[in-house]
Amino acid sequence: MDTPDIFLVKEFLLSLQENICRKLEKVDCTGIFIRDAWQAPGKGAGRSCILKNGTIFEQIGVNFSHVYGDSMPIFATANRPDLAGCKFEAVGISVVIHPNNPYIPSSHANIRFFIAKKPKNTQPIWWFGGGFDLTPFYGFIEDVVFWHKSAYDLCQPFGDGLYVRYKKWCDDYFYLRHRNEQRGVGGLFFDDLCIHGFNHSFQFAKAVGQSFCDTYIPILEKRKVLAWSNRERDFQLYRRGRYIEFNLVYDRGTLFGLHSGGRIESIFISMPPLARWEYDYKPQKGSPEEALYRDFLIVKDWL
Repeated sequence: MDTPDIFLVKEFLLSLQENICRKLEKVDCTGIFIRDAWQAPGKGAGRSCILKNGTIFEQIGVNFSHVYGDSMPIFATANRPDLAGCKFEAVGISVVIHPNNPYIPSSHANIRFFIAKKPKNTQPIWWFGGGFDLTPFYGFIEDVVFWHKSAYDLCQPFGDGLYVRYKKWCDDYFYLRHRNEQRGVGGLFFDDLCIHGFNHSFQFAKAVGQSFCDTYIPILEKRKVLAWSNRERDFQLYRRGRYIEFNLVYDRGTLFGLHSGGRIESIFISMPPLARWEYDYKPQKGSPEEALYRDFLIVKDWL
């Protein structure tokens, strides 16, 4: 039977949350995740894990949630308007990493599973979504190529052309239209995944979640030894402002949480602890900061 099973997905995501936390604690050496279980009567429950002020990481949020309701918010049905107002249940995990060292990129990953039911319809409608992306402050070609090669490799067992499709979807999604600027160097993004049945889709979602740390940590290990000064820190904080802009204006997960009455502390755990804005900032010509805009915050074939 290829029947969708939300409890099977939930079991995997809770295990994945623990595995990610253990791996990132090991990398940091001193930082410890605080685990905060929460409940929202009539809406759901979850567990937020946060690491603050570590050796490597300024802040990490690893969230799990299991939510439900009688009317699916519109932000969860951007590509499925026919499901607006349906009863729904959803489980998901999200990871947002904000490192101390500006030479280490920030990164984000999430996996989510929705199941909805229309009135007078006995067959549930379900789908997976998620992906991961990389947001450097100072770019290194070899890091971005490694990131995308890893994304390509995990996609290959599930079908030719999958990486190209989901890479483009990521580029299109993580785009700040009001800035005419990419948020970072992309990765994978997928939604409404239900083709080939539940088991096939679940295996792909699992592959994305399980490969995240194995793809991110090698990049971190290379860059954590680089020395940095106030100049790099100021630029990091400035670029974090873009991260906030995207999350508040465009991010469907943030908007879903806000408009479904989600837990605010868990929703905003994705925000960096510190950021800054600067009026009409322009990087110095020929500088590493200019190189980020010129060579990395662009859509290109990194392979």
